Amino acid sequence: MAAPTLKQDPFQARDTFDTGAGQAGIYRLSKLEQLGLTKVAELPFSIRVLLESLLRNCDGYVVTEQDVKNLANWTESRGVLAPGSDGVEVPFKPARVVLQDFTGVPCVVDLAAMRTAMQRLGGDPKKINPLVPVDLVIDHSVQVDFFGTGQSLDQNIELEFSRNAERYEFLRWGQTAFDNFRVVPPGTGIVHQVNLEYLAKGVFIGQDHAGNVAYPDSLVGTDSHTTMIDGLGVVGWGVGGIEAEGVMLGQPIYMLMPEVVGMKLTGSLPPGATATDLVLMVTQQLRKHGVVNKFVEFYGSGVSTMSLADRATIANMSPEYGATMGFFPIDNETLRFLERTGRTPSEVQLVERYAKEQGLFRTDDSPAPVFTSTVELDLSTVEPSLAGPKRPQDRIPLASMKSAWSRDLVETYKKPAPNGHATAVDVQLDGKTFPVEHGSVVIAAITSCTNTSNPSVMIAAGLVAKKAVEHGLTVPPHVKTSLAPGSRVVTDYFEKAGLDTYLDKIGFNTVGYGCTTCIGNSGPLPDPIANAVQSNDLIVSGVLSGNRNFEGRINPHVKANYLASPPLVVAYALAGTTDVDMATEPLGTGTGGKAVYLRDIWPTHAEVKSVVDASVLPEMFQKQYDNVWQKNPKWNAIQVTGGELYEWDPKSTYIQEPPFLVDLTPEVSPIKSITGARCLAALGDSVTTDHISPAGSIAKASPAGKFLVENGVEPIDFNSYGARRGNDRVMTRGTFANIRIRNHMAPGTEGGVTRHLPDGEVLSIYDAAMKYKTEGTPLVILAGAEYGTGSSRDWAAKGTFLMGVRAVIATSYERIHRSNLVGMGVLPLELPAGTSWQSLGLTGEEIFDFPELNDDLKPRQTMNVVAHRKLGTDGETTLTFPVTVRIDTPVELDYYRNGGILHTVTRKLLKG
Repeated sequence: MAAPTLKQDPFQARDTFDTGAGQAGIYRLSKLEQLGLTKVAELPFSIRVLLESLLRNCDGYVVTEQDVKNLANWTESRGVLAPGSDGVEVPFKPARVVLQDFTGVPCVVDLAAMRTAMQRLGGDPKKINPLVPVDLVIDHSVQVDFFGTGQSLDQNIELEFSRNAERYEFLRWGQTAFDNFRVVPPGTGIVHQVNLEYLAKGVFIGQDHAGNVAYPDSLVGTDSHTTMIDGLGVVGWGVGGIEAEGVMLGQPIYMLMPEVVGMKLTGSLPPGATATDLVLMVTQQLRKHGVVNKFVEFYGSGVSTMSLADRATIANMSPEYGATMGFFPIDNETLRFLERTGRTPSEVQLVERYAKEQGLFRTDDSPAPVFTSTVELDLSTVEPSLAGPKRPQDRIPLASMKSAWSRDLVETYKKPAPNGHATAVDVQLDGKTFPVEHGSVVIAAITSCTNTSNPSVMIAAGLVAKKAVEHGLTVPPHVKTSLAPGSRVVTDYFEKAGLDTYLDKIGFNTVGYGCTTCIGNSGPLPDPIANAVQSNDLIVSGVLSGNRNFEGRINPHVKANYLASPPLVVAYALAGTTDVDMATEPLGTGTGGKAVYLRDIWPTHAEVKSVVDASVLPEMFQKQYDNVWQKNPKWNAIQVTGGELYEWDPKSTYIQEPPFLVDLTPEVSPIKSITGARCLAALGDSVTTDHISPAGSIAKASPAGKFLVENGVEPIDFNSYGARRGNDRVMTRGTFANIRIRNHMAPGTEGGVTRHLPDGEVLSIYDAAMKYKTEGTPLVILAGAEYGTGSSRDWAAKGTFLMGVRAVIATSYERIHRSNLVGMGVLPLELPAGTSWQSLGLTGEEIFDFPELNDDLKPRQTMNVVAHRKLGTDGETTLTFPVTVRIDTPVELDYYRNGGILHTVTRKLLKG
């Protein structure tokens, strides 16, 4: 087949403009308006950015002229899927990719495996190389093992490098082996904060057929909270590692034309309220409105009252309110932020001139775009809040927190109502004896990119600490305190303001520069406290400035977890309990036996602003990010071996060649039906990727723990699942192994347990899957609504595939996980609206056939599934029910037909 003839600028939209440093090309959206194809001012700003990408990359093949026309006409449908329609596909080519190390390691492992497969098939391994800029930030590996002392940071870093030596050697190899691939070393900061403060440029200058060309910064990242960059006016969102690899290799992201919900902001934040309180209210309101799989774009006069850091906080939590992204267009505050964070004058000037030339610059006088739907929030109604104890959308006003805790203790955790200190247990630690009881705060963590990127809430936390020390307050000994800034700039401005001393005095010493507690790297509780909790079945609390508090995520001993602003984290650490009314009850007893209340130590907005203005300086950003790639001497000292092909070590328990491509053939086999499938797990609603994917610590008695022991790894050296994502042998054993997952096929159990059928033997889900594999039995998963919500964990799909699961039947899916299932060759099927597997009368004991699955498969096709149920020894009953094939686009169908995206891309590059 002859290669297609590619077009160049078929709409003749290319022009030039003055960047302030010379001329550069620009693909003008106004040209499409001149052609009668759109009205630019009516399009949401986020759609304008996508449209520019299509216009610039339109070649008549990967991006067609019809693709451009479809998106230019967005206002006609406003992204709403017409009844019976398969939707309009948008092939978006982001400017770059960002990775964090947990999800980045398997990406690089897969690239290395693709090079090995390419060599096996007789192709050129060097064809496997990132074609767009890729930055990997190592931020997910540091854990809070040591805390509360001035040595905590150095001790945790030492342990981090010791635990992750193999992974770090592998990433150093990748840094030298692949072009267009940079690594930000450990100890620098959290990926999204580093992206916001340094990596993002706002506008790039690249090359096309006619020379220099300017275009908007845009990206995808292998972390759900990539959306933080939307606060800077940069389009970006989280994808699975599988999709990211496709973009790295020059493939577009194929998505359905999105709906865009406009959230109109008016007013300004009242005294006492923080950006954290605002984002918890936004999350609650947008969850109620319904924005799953949609863009959210913020507009209105209230936007201008917000600092860029506050915008980034709201954009960061897009996954928590369910949106693909939460976008703030470029405006004057964007330019001020770029200046404040040390970007060069020419970089800032380029952003301003390009955005104004292209109609991407927002002012209060800009007409409101057309949106699919709108929702409004008056910022003056925001109040101090927390969210929990299990979900970020469950907001609790601070004034109601004590009553909410009492209610959850009874209704959620099935414990008696609070009755004084009836559940208190004495614990001895470091020569002290103290009580631990229901509600005791055992983890108080200033953590996560959501908040540590925001100087106002961080400075507020420091001021609360300062006033607490001045009032004579201390933190009770049962509280594990930690401070994990999102970048070293935070330390600089704490020191400049003199607040680091006060944070240290109450135990909030810096423990690392990374995600830590927010992703489950809280480290162990001290043994006496953990034993007291476990032995007495205590419901203790964690309070963290994070973005996720899903069950089982933060710490295995801490069931109740609350999201809060950094200053409230400090306040709850001082109180030592969530069973407190902070409006009427004291945090503790200070100097002279005087009761100290929250109001006594809470800073005013003016106090916070004064310290921020005096302490957060552009030169701090310039100093910390100057030659950031070489700043960590421990990283620089790592020795690298190997050339263009990675030297796989069969003895490694961290890095192994995955089996996905080992048997890859040059040609594609036809799609075949699935028959005789058994159900591996029957799951309820809101099962997250934290439940599915291996995450957190590895239990000694788990299949993964047993495997590591058998391979000579002591439990103390297990590290976390996240750290071992480069080894499929560990990760497959950890899939569906979360301690809180509830499989309805094994009633009365909690954890990764199922029944093997037909014999009914109770086994770990992994052991049952392997037994089915030896029997040649394909597997399915039954699931409820919002299946796969949470972090963009590619191993939730990879592990599912490697267990032998061929299809998932769910009420509904989270966007990234559905895409990842397709990318691994697993068939996602969706039940009709208002239907669940339970309402159909399914139990998971059936045998499933998919007779209509064949090589004529179409995107979003309806097909029938046949479920056979045995009736004793006399026969069976059969249930036939319809499902929608959630392969949403022709390109996804191509991925599924090939067996996954890795197979598709490798075959394509092999053929040249």
